[in-house]
Amino acid sequence: MYGCGMAHITTSVEYGIHCLLLLVGNEDRPMSSRDLADLQGVSPSFIAKIFPKLEKAGIVVASGGVRGGYLLARSLDKITFLDIVDAIEGEKPLFDCQEVRGRCAVFGGDPPAWATKGVCAIHAVMLQAERAMRDALAAQTLASIAERFGRKAPAQFFADVDTWIDERINDRTARSGRPASKPPD
Repeated sequence: MYGCGMAHITTSVEYGIHCLLLLVGNEDRPMSSRDLADLQGVSPSFIAKIFPKLEKAGIVVASGGVRGGYLLARSLDKITFLDIVDAIEGEKPLFDCQEVRGRCAVFGGDPPAWATKGVCAIHAVMLQAERAMRDALAAQTLASIAERFGRKAPAQFFADVDTWIDERINDRTARSGRPASKPPD
């Protein structure tokens, strides 16, 4: 069987996007990576590995302190899925051509020029597919997905999430000995 390496988009990207959607509408209320993880039922250390990458890419900004956490660093329509994927996964190719075409046993270890001349036809197809995927990811913004999600989820869901976040922030504030602020209206 011919082998060709094809990377894939990991679950880190999926959780990263879900976390970013949770930051939408929270411009004045940072969320900790622990709260984002707990809200989604995943390990805080898993989310804690994602957010420094998003911060380095300028997608989120961090604030410190008991009430600290992450906020979106730019407007939703300026954050593309490609930005997010590249921030989390790095700008690695989806396909890693192994130049299998030159390894045929009948070549005896010395492939003829015709066999390896130019771009491998398989690699060319994969490059075309990668360009199409990157273009599709670049065309989708966090704003477009947030809008779709906002139409699907009932208003009560957003109210419940807001209450959950406020309770977590107020619990941390109370444990720190600082006065709790009242939740936003």
